[in-house]
Amino acid sequence: MKRRKFLKNGAFFCAATGASLYVRGQDVAPKADKTALSEKIEKVKRAMLSMQRYAWEQGVAVQAMLESGEAEWTILMAKDAVLRQLEDGRLAVVSSNQGVTDPAANGEAVFFAAKATGDPTLQKGAENMLDYLLTKAPRTKDGTLYHIAHKPQVWIDSMYMAPPFIAVAGHPDEAVKQIEGFRKLLWNPESKLFSQIWDDGLKDFYRKDFWGVGNGWAAAGMARVIKALPQKMAAEKKRLVSYVRDVIDGCLLHQRKDGFFYDVVDNPETFVETNLGQMLAYTIYRGIQERWLDGSYRKHADRMRSAAHRKVDDYGLVQDVCGAPNFESAGTATEGQAFFLLMEVAALECPPI
Repeated sequence: MKRRKFLKNGAFFCAATGASLYVRGQDVAPKADKTALSEKIEKVKRAMLSMQRYAWEQGVAVQAMLESGEAEWTILMAKDAVLRQLEDGRLAVVSSNQGVTDPAANGEAVFFAAKATGDPTLQKGAENMLDYLLTKAPRTKDGTLYHIAHKPQVWIDSMYMAPPFIAVAGHPDEAVKQIEGFRKLLWNPESKLFSQIWDDGLKDFYRKDFWGVGNGWAAAGMARVIKALPQKMAAEKKRLVSYVRDVIDGCLLHQRKDGFFYDVVDNPETFVETNLGQMLAYTIYRGIQERWLDGSYRKHADRMRSAAHRKVDDYGLVQDVCGAPNFESAGTATEGQAFFLLMEVAALECPPI
């Protein structure tokens, strides 16, 4: 079955379990040794795993475990995502069942767990999630997925949630099609930023603001799709690379002197936010590692990473991210914890310039 091929294609970003936590290139704190950095990362992970999680939060958390090489955690969290799977195929649903693309953030981890354990329940769970996206999920007339089931809305969040899973599950053409659909509705070429929500019923923006974390979802999601595309899709990969570079450049135009960004990137009246920097740093490190992004971007990633490290408190909570549960003010959130971890493993694997 075509959708099973990705289990053998090495498309995962997994680091070797137990790998050194020393970061090559510019270290965050030159005087800090490997043990101090390892302890900080462990605290951030523990804080993340203590949090209650909705479908996308479970998904980004388990993706952090997967890319960090934490196989046992990945399997355990994947099992719980399947335990809480709806009949229509959506994974990890714990309360509201309105999310269309959010549950798909768990897909790669569930497939990984299926391969690692040989558990047919996990395999079936991942296949059902894929089938939901391909055949059941509500979408626009041209096939672009809605983000929620009860309103005809396209959200930039979906760029991270669905296309990477679709791509590694054997449907890279559909993954690219979805990215093009999201971009067509949400991209602002003058500002080089994505708006957050398009209402397909109203044929107008529900929220036109250039939400920082939304642009981070887009950059990181496209980076993961680029990784998954087969060699024969070189033209599509080149196009997506240009899209990622554009959104990084658009965000960097609004970076503050302290390395952070405003919650709405171009609006200094909104709060100063931590997670966009982590998301962009992750994307840049991956791009340099995979040689589709110029090494000159490394200094920007290092600066954002250094700023994020200053926000980790004594309990391992990454402070002043776009905060749960309402994401309307600075606080803490699973996705902020997860992207700290994703940023760290990407920095580890990024070669020095």
